[in-house]
Amino acid sequence: MEIKTYVTEKASNAKAAARKLAVLSSSIKNAALIRMADALVAQAPALVSANVKDLDEAKRRGLSKAMIDRLTLNPKRIGEMAAGLREVAALPDPVGEVVRMVRRPNGMQVGRVRVPIGVIGIVYESRPNVTADAASLCLKAGNAVLLRGGSEAIHSNGAIVKVLSEAGAAAGLPEGSVAFLDNPDRQAVMEMLKLDGLIDLIIPRGGEGLMKMVTENSRIPVIKHDKGLCHTYVDDGADLAMAHAICFNAKVQRPGTCNAMETLLVHEKIAAALLPKMAHAFQKAGVELRGCPRTRAIVAGINEAKEEDWTTEYLDLILSVKVVKTMDEAMEHIARYGSQHSEAIITQDYARSRRFLNEVDACAVFVNASTRLNDGYQFGLGAEIGISTSRIHARGPMGLEELTTTKYIVLGEGQLRE
Repeated sequence: MEIKTYVTEKASNAKAAARKLAVLSSSIKNAALIRMADALVAQAPALVSANVKDLDEAKRRGLSKAMIDRLTLNPKRIGEMAAGLREVAALPDPVGEVVRMVRRPNGMQVGRVRVPIGVIGIVYESRPNVTADAASLCLKAGNAVLLRGGSEAIHSNGAIVKVLSEAGAAAGLPEGSVAFLDNPDRQAVMEMLKLDGLIDLIIPRGGEGLMKMVTENSRIPVIKHDKGLCHTYVDDGADLAMAHAICFNAKVQRPGTCNAMETLLVHEKIAAALLPKMAHAFQKAGVELRGCPRTRAIVAGINEAKEEDWTTEYLDLILSVKVVKTMDEAMEHIARYGSQHSEAIITQDYARSRRFLNEVDACAVFVNASTRLNDGYQFGLGAEIGISTSRIHARGPMGLEELTTTKYIVLGEGQLRE
């Protein structure tokens, strides 16, 4: 089948499903999600088997350790995917919520009610768990979803969608609710981005190349889930034990994620007290440090940080380190090099913490906490569709409410316009 026809047919089926999903009861949606979760666990061996094909190809192509980590499925991660589905099922259904209702002077009542967006197209790379997270959130919010994962995960994603689709259909979801473009040809994405009459929103998740391609070619509104060039600034007078624990967690706990710290900024007054012990812990964990001249004077034997290091999202056990004179210098560095994703300050100074919160521009700003906490689960949203770095409609972790829009409802008793 011609690619254009193939993609249009998938999107048309999703559009038809979306009309039915929009009025589906919460009980049916929740039962479907629970059934999908059970099916993922039951089919775990088949999912792992499909994933092995992708991993073998990834190793043959020489993909990075971070990419392979994102790509890997195992029983634990499959269990986490299933747990995510169950958590979403337990969340309140946003569809139908009246967010405002006022009575006008003529007696007419004007309100706004939360409704599904419609068909959401998601273009993403590597992580197969995105397939389950995206499907669960879109479905609970009454949307159909058209998924286009990267070619590196095509077997894994195809297997997951098959399990979800069959379980969902058995629970009463309309056919086409969860659609997947299994054609690895890039042209499939290009055709998808033209279908503004069938797809209502595009959410890209991946690297800079993917973001650029989608935003330049889409006729459909886009909410970007861009790179995370995240900083942690350790202020003068910070609790050094707290700073050590937070910085280590932000870099090492899972370095291949968008909310992992990529640059550590340290106030000059505490650099000599913090950096040697911090560097030892990082190096023991396998982290390669790249420092500014002042950092290298304190920690011997580390590599020099080049200009490109301040602009690089490593997604690996590599960390850039810079000693700064003031918090203002730290914030200027963040403003220049940050991606407006996750930024943190570690300080005992209340006034400085308030300034940092107010002046640093990011979708999430932290005081005395790890950037790794910028996450839908951690924020109480349930499974997230991703972390939006856009400014319009949704910013930060996108949960159920962010996958809805509103419409006006008007209740009258014969009112006419004079």
